[in-house]
Amino acid sequence: MAGVTLALGGCGGTDDSETAAPRAASSAELRDQLQGATSSQAADFPAVNGRSLQDVADGIGAAGPEYAPAGSIYTPGRNRLAFGIIDPTTGFVYGPTAVYLAESPQAVARGPFPAPADLLVTDPPFRSEQAAAESDPFAAIYSAEVDLPRPGRVAVLAVTKVKDQLVASNGELKVIRPERDQMPAVGEPAPRVSTDTTGDVASIEEIDTRQPPDDLHDVDLKEALGRKPVAVLFATPQLCHSRVCGPVVDIALQLRERYGDRMEFIHQEVYVDNAVDRGLRPPLARFGLTSEPWLFVMNRQGIVTSRLEGSFGFTAMERAIRTGL
Repeated sequence: MAGVTLALGGCGGTDDSETAAPRAASSAELRDQLQGATSSQAADFPAVNGRSLQDVADGIGAAGPEYAPAGSIYTPGRNRLAFGIIDPTTGFVYGPTAVYLAESPQAVARGPFPAPADLLVTDPPFRSEQAAAESDPFAAIYSAEVDLPRPGRVAVLAVTKVKDQLVASNGELKVIRPERDQMPAVGEPAPRVSTDTTGDVASIEEIDTRQPPDDLHDVDLKEALGRKPVAVLFATPQLCHSRVCGPVVDIALQLRERYGDRMEFIHQEVYVDNAVDRGLRPPLARFGLTSEPWLFVMNRQGIVTSRLEGSFGFTAMERAIRTGL
């Protein structure tokens, strides 16, 4: 199969070069640059016709950019499969995209499942220094809704249309057994745990690595649950292991402008004392998290109505928020 699996690179670190930061583009400009990647239809991709995943890849022929998974937790049933497509030379690649799945490269493939791109970059007033300083902006993330019937490894083939040519990249995911998923599921009560607030610390930098710090730390999750719908975002813009932590906090800030009168928005940092080697802060442990970022949305009764892992853009986050209203 074409390509290799590649984890998303780290985000948020400092850059000592003297290269000037790019002009801050508007979301409208970035949408235009995506050139059709935000819409994708199954009919635009090869039908499986009983072929194996390897045969589908061989039929496409051209080895493409690299598949970059943007999530790690999958359970049997309906799942959101998020990923990036990266060219080692030119960076992130955007075009109409779909995915195919199989139990192994030699097994009969399922698909194509459309994977439209979802914008990650906010309008400039809501954009953090970490996101604005990217010389090669990670402007969008692909995602597909897929059914994963049973635990085990699943082979993935992502197919993207680049300059009127289809190119293929392969990857893999692991579906875990439901009992190994320790996080609150949709339909379950959220843990009544306190999140860090500005009233707990002398300086907001103690509980926020975003630059500049956001103002999503005024409300304690424990006090908000049961009073008002809540969206709590577990993310560390400066220390995350992927390039998506800063953008997801920025997106939350922009969406709060639209929904903040009906829902509390909370940002919870990840590591004790903002030091990776100190381990996870207590709220993450109470939620059973082992990765980040994560978004949990709860309704007025404190019941989880949506959860998102990894990278998620405006469309996915807004859809999640609306489930709690």
